[in-house]
Amino acid sequence: MERLRTRYLVVGTGVAGLHTAWRAAEQGDVLLLTKRSLFDSATAYAQGGIAAALGAGDSPALHRQDTLAAGAALCDAEAVQVLVEEGPERVRELHAAGADFDLTDAGRFKLGREAAHSRRRIVHAQGDRTGAEVARTLIEQVRESPRIHVLEHARVLDLIVEGEGAERRCVGVRASVAGRATEILADATVLATGGCGQVYRYTTNPQVATGDGLAIAFRAGVTLSDMEFVQFHPTALDTPENPLALVSEAVRGEGAVLLNAKGERFMPRRHRLAELAPRDVVAREIYREQQAHGRVWLDARHLAAEPGGFAGRFPGIHALCTARGIDPDREPIPVTPAAHYMMGGIATDLAGRSSLPGLWAAGEVARTGVHGANRLASNSLLEGLVFAERVARDLLALEPSRRAPRRRATAWEVPPLADRGAAQVAADAIRSTMWTHVGIDRTARGLQQGLARLAEIAARLAPGMTEELNMAQTARLIAEAALLRNESRGGHFRSDFPRKKRKWQGKSIEW
Repeated sequence: MERLRTRYLVVGTGVAGLHTAWRAAEQGDVLLLTKRSLFDSATAYAQGGIAAALGAGDSPALHRQDTLAAGAALCDAEAVQVLVEEGPERVRELHAAGADFDLTDAGRFKLGREAAHSRRRIVHAQGDRTGAEVARTLIEQVRESPRIHVLEHARVLDLIVEGEGAERRCVGVRASVAGRATEILADATVLATGGCGQVYRYTTNPQVATGDGLAIAFRAGVTLSDMEFVQFHPTALDTPENPLALVSEAVRGEGAVLLNAKGERFMPRRHRLAELAPRDVVAREIYREQQAHGRVWLDARHLAAEPGGFAGRFPGIHALCTARGIDPDREPIPVTPAAHYMMGGIATDLAGRSSLPGLWAAGEVARTGVHGANRLASNSLLEGLVFAERVARDLLALEPSRRAPRRRATAWEVPPLADRGAAQVAADAIRSTMWTHVGIDRTARGLQQGLARLAEIAARLAPGMTEELNMAQTARLIAEAALLRNESRGGHFRSDFPRKKRKWQGKSIEW
């Protein structure tokens, strides 16, 4: 067994992990772990952009109002205020660090419009490659820092917790690094492991998004909250792939409309904002059309008349479509809802501290309270930047530990990797169960059936199936919370309880 020591340990290399490492390295050594490579994260997949009140006629107050409205009375108002007030400065800071955002001829940010935003406030890069540009910029900062050491292909297995009762403290992690059992001890541990979209059959999340951080924290007794609130993106490319390619909200923001299998537009009859209604509404209505009539299409052919056509505004999405034989200038794009974002997660305060001293969380794995029951489009990259900065500031104020963690008398071994065929069968069974029983439309009976099936799958998992174990654990937390919440709110819809209930307003389910 190998033992490493560092001042700060950051797990995950999306926007939150990279930003935390970059800023924390100003005053101490940082060990940055990632399950695969630096580029493997949901951040690199993000298309639409970063929401921030930077345009004429916009303000943090308006951004706050839109965020609270989308969150269905479950947002933490103080956290939302932090998000919208500090967001513009984080975007400017990233631009100054080298992020090549799209600008007007006058040198101002070129701002897009997305669903449920009352103003154009979406900063984007290369049209629809914002996440890749954010990742590139932050990875450059990380690589240039002599204080940051990166360990790729490192699987975190569990937190190391010392003490009992009120004295419990996280002092690091147990990990498999190149297959070797490794204990990494740190004054501060930050989980920035992203979401859990891969527990669903249809998802836009990369294959690394298996809910590891959520399951690891739960096993250590860390408080989790709002796990029933999974956001399903309305428009992923309807193709037989995993993950599904995303068709950004911004396409509808530029006037694209949804058509059912009959070629009829249906959203104006379902919501006053039509295609620009909140994501949960649009995803649910597309799902209903699919159940009733078959496939659904996104018609953006009007953009062919614009300078550069569809490819001029959305070069990345155009490339994704053409690679699959779809010409957006001439034909509608087949779309389907897909699991996209986890609103719940590790409960944190405004500095990113979890309920376990020594452990912080940032990004999608954290439940800061800014998203409530339904995330407003393009607030995710913003949350990662804003709260990673707050975590880093808190770490910089942390006194170095004067006490070395106790030495353990017994060594441990990394479980041998299980047969990949068997692991894939287990993972597919979890995904299918979650999509069928814990997806867009939920009922008590379906949730109970899903929980029973998840228990059967978990009982058959071999010790080396670490990802599948985390998937099963995270899936169970989502399903149990969904069964407890007897109402519909935001991303959580129960057809047996189809309305919001006052008694659930402002209330969260905590583990």
